[in-house]
Amino acid sequence: MFDKLHEECGVFAIYGHPEASNLAYLGLYALQHRGQESAGICSSEGRDIHCHKAMGHVADIFTPEVLADLPGDRAIGHTRYSTAGDTVLANAQPFSVTCNKGRIAVAHNGNITNAGELRRELEREGSIFQASSDTEVILHLVARSRERTLAEALREALLELDGAFSLVFLSQDSVIVARDPNGFRPLAIGRMELPEGGTAWVFASETCAFDLINAVYVSDVEPGEMAIAGPQGLQRERFAPQRARSQCVFEHVYFSRPDSIVFGRSVQHSREMMGRLLAREHGVDADVVVPVPDSGVAAALGYSSESGIPFRHGLIRNHYVGRTFIEPSQSIRDFGVKLKLNPVRHLLAGKRIVLVDDSIVRGTTSRKLVRMVRNAGAAEVHLRVSCPPTISPCYYGVDTPDKNELIAARHSVEEIRQFVEADSLGYLSLEGLRQAVEDARREYCYACYTGDYPTELIQIEDLMAAKPVR
Repeated sequence: MFDKLHEECGVFAIYGHPEASNLAYLGLYALQHRGQESAGICSSEGRDIHCHKAMGHVADIFTPEVLADLPGDRAIGHTRYSTAGDTVLANAQPFSVTCNKGRIAVAHNGNITNAGELRRELEREGSIFQASSDTEVILHLVARSRERTLAEALREALLELDGAFSLVFLSQDSVIVARDPNGFRPLAIGRMELPEGGTAWVFASETCAFDLINAVYVSDVEPGEMAIAGPQGLQRERFAPQRARSQCVFEHVYFSRPDSIVFGRSVQHSREMMGRLLAREHGVDADVVVPVPDSGVAAALGYSSESGIPFRHGLIRNHYVGRTFIEPSQSIRDFGVKLKLNPVRHLLAGKRIVLVDDSIVRGTTSRKLVRMVRNAGAAEVHLRVSCPPTISPCYYGVDTPDKNELIAARHSVEEIRQFVEADSLGYLSLEGLRQAVEDARREYCYACYTGDYPTELIQIEDLMAAKPVR
């Protein structure tokens, strides 16, 4: 899936390892899929906080020379996706400041829905902002707190925030992490046993970051929980009363890597179940199941297994497409999609194809894909989508378009089928999605599919001001 829903951010933190910045680099490398615009790492050796951040990909930013200038046994890192207009270094994270609590740095995944209101209040009190990110608001709240310690000031600041946040903080002597009371965005805890004895504590948006560095997944940071890794080991405490969970189901539909455990559940297993249930709900007489790579692969495997229709990689993705490229002066139809995907004609020609994707948002990319498969000689193209129609924007860290740009908010399934030029179109039902992630206790957020938001939203202008920042 591309040119549709934008990816969000990834955070990583580690405490108690002599190669903290090197491991933070590897952790961010594993989380690169969550954001490709900028990345940053801050480390500490106990006296100061050292930071480096830049625009671009993790592997290009963090050379051995850069990492050598990030000493210490504790570090936090961030990889960021931004929308047009916010792709500037000023918004790259982590943010670092010196205040009455000492030198501190923070990185954030999510979206603070009352950030505009808080920012105006802070500016009236004299705060000066350097960037447009809602993450900077959190630092100002901590700095103005009269609480004596960083942990106490952070606890006070967190209670002023509404919306979604998974936060990692770095001070000169500890790493502090926190997750919003609804648990919208994921944050996992891992541990590493050091060869010389002792334990290093690791935190990441996804467990695939643990696998790369041989850390063991312990549990998730609970919604409304703050965890402090410091000289006394790992201390966990609740900063807010427990609320009904609202874990983002789109993490399992698309965001997360299939090899991750997210919200305590295998992403690969969830997606294969989505595909199986999709085949039960929208079976079709066809010859080949073809995924839209890479996010449609697991669901297509499930669809194939359940239906008995053979699975084939009929679309090949070019993994080396950069952020910029030279387009021929003579116009080539659907050039952008062709640059990223190419059909395997001998697998498609004359065949009835089930094309499996994770979602349809505006519909324009789906139409280009259907055309591509048909132009490769397919006799029929049946589009299957492993989630319900997206009818509402997200305000909790997913960069969905405005409602009037969401095709399913304005059109019926039959009208969408006609627009994308498929022979048939089937979406996974909401109940099917719930079953796929085994949500018997109603712990996931489905607002993008239902319009039923789990928190009280503030003025729409604040939301729209905050939304592009993530």
